Amino acid sequence: MFRQNSLDIGHLMAIAQLDEAKRRFRRIKPGDVFEVTHDAGEIISLYSKLDLTSALQIDRLDDGFTAKIIDRPIEIRKRHAYGVIESSLFESAAQAGLSDRTIMNVAGIFAWDVDFILDIRSGDNYYVQYEEIWQDGEFVTDGEIIAAEFNNNGRQIQAIRFKDKENVTDYFTPDGDSVRKAFIRAPVDFTRISSNFNPKRRHPILNTIRAHRGVDYAAPRGTPIKAAGDGKVIFRGTKSGYGKVVILQHGGNITTLYAHMSSYAAKARVGTRVRQGQTIGYVGMTGLATANHLHYEYRLNGVHRNPRTVALPDAEPINAEYRQQFLAEAAPILEELENFKKTQVASIAFSAQ
Repeated sequence: MFRQNSLDIGHLMAIAQLDEAKRRFRRIKPGDVFEVTHDAGEIISLYSKLDLTSALQIDRLDDGFTAKIIDRPIEIRKRHAYGVIESSLFESAAQAGLSDRTIMNVAGIFAWDVDFILDIRSGDNYYVQYEEIWQDGEFVTDGEIIAAEFNNNGRQIQAIRFKDKENVTDYFTPDGDSVRKAFIRAPVDFTRISSNFNPKRRHPILNTIRAHRGVDYAAPRGTPIKAAGDGKVIFRGTKSGYGKVVILQHGGNITTLYAHMSSYAAKARVGTRVRQGQTIGYVGMTGLATANHLHYEYRLNGVHRNPRTVALPDAEPINAEYRQQFLAEAAPILEELENFKKTQVASIAFSAQ
């Protein structure tokens, strides 16, 4: 870059010795932009964005160069969205003006209560209050969801964001209960359920009546398989017809099994602890399988339960240390959400006239 623009190479060498510049130069990749001010090739200043909120600023002084990290101020703006589902959340939310990222975040917040493939009904609706990030008067990207409400087949589910003193974000109901469950209902992003829990199923390969004590989620080879809940890896290896398998031990004498994997995640070794949502392996068709899928089992006290219908234990409610703070912060957010809902109801009523 310096040679192409006839800039002083000696100045580049001097700048490269500065600690802040040295760290930036180590991470240079194609497409990075450097704004250089110069006088006949002699560097006066150099500026490069590091991330959304910071940049590297280099200035020439009488005795050399100085480098510092400067702030890039952003503006957070609140936005609201409302939609009614006819076929899918993604189609409806896109029509409501929500980005793919925000749609995925909405789905992630309610994933423990709503299966967005199987539970959705025509007429379900939702309200979302979220952040937009602006900089220098221009829209940059969507931020976090502040609050959301999903009305599914007669159920109303509300979620409100809360950040603790460690800046950890989670979502809770208006009463302070976690919207999460201790377990994810479906531990893989699947295209369809290829086989349900069925104690009298005829096995597709063996052609005999053989209990199917789990759920098969069809998905492309290599799709990440997630830990359904926090736990410990107690088995990783091959189990006859199951092929490549991982078994996790959770609290409450619950174990979960993930079978027919193509490969394992490197960090999911026997004896290691994993977090809910952490990738433990990848979809495949090892063992007795006719197509790529995840076979998932949920066992309580050693007894197989239907993963799709078993009552899942709740996650812990908001820490008592933060409860009053959360309730105080949630009240105005809920009021704002309710006011937005009223405007939508009024708008719909007016349109119907």
